[in-house]
Amino acid sequence: MLKRILHIDKQLFFEVNDCMKNDTFDMLMPMFRDKEFWIPLYILIIILIIRRYKLKALYVIGFAVLTILLADQISAHIIKPLVARPRPCNDPIIGDLVNRLVDCGSGYSFVSSHATNHFALAVFFIRIFDRPSIRYYIVIPFLFWAGLISFAQVYVGVHYPLDVLMGGLLGALIGLGVSRLNTYTLCVRSGHRL
Repeated sequence: MLKRILHIDKQLFFEVNDCMKNDTFDMLMPMFRDKEFWIPLYILIIILIIRRYKLKALYVIGFAVLTILLADQISAHIIKPLVARPRPCNDPIIGDLVNRLVDCGSGYSFVSSHATNHFALAVFFIRIFDRPSIRYYIVIPFLFWAGLISFAQVYVGVHYPLDVLMGGLLGALIGLGVSRLNTYTLCVRSGHRL
């Protein structure tokens, strides 16, 4: 069963990495996975947090930092060494067939830390900004953002689809957990009963 899943995963990888290859994606996808490209978005999010939470913004930003730390540590320092799956661009069997658009790196592939980190942040931000009147304006852009970065990981040749899928799921769970902790902490500090 696992062998079949991994075979399908490699086929899907080549559908994205090779069959979808085009000049526009070749230019955009490496940029989308670069954290510096997203600095304006991060600044905007911090401004929105300050506007919404005022004096409590520091707590919320602290929990956002905790979200990224947990996501990164769990994905990169616990799961990757345990699974030890080579990146597609480092795979001795298929590595020469991979369309490499960025440095491959020497790390492992499963799970994608980019996917874990960005889905963790996306779910965290969705939860802290969630209001019924603006729900769809929040959910869709944040999930699209995390999904785009995850897709870029496969397109540039450094991760398999299963790596980003499971990284996204792990990140969503971390984002959900930390957002609940954030809500609980804010309620306790405000003197509200839960």
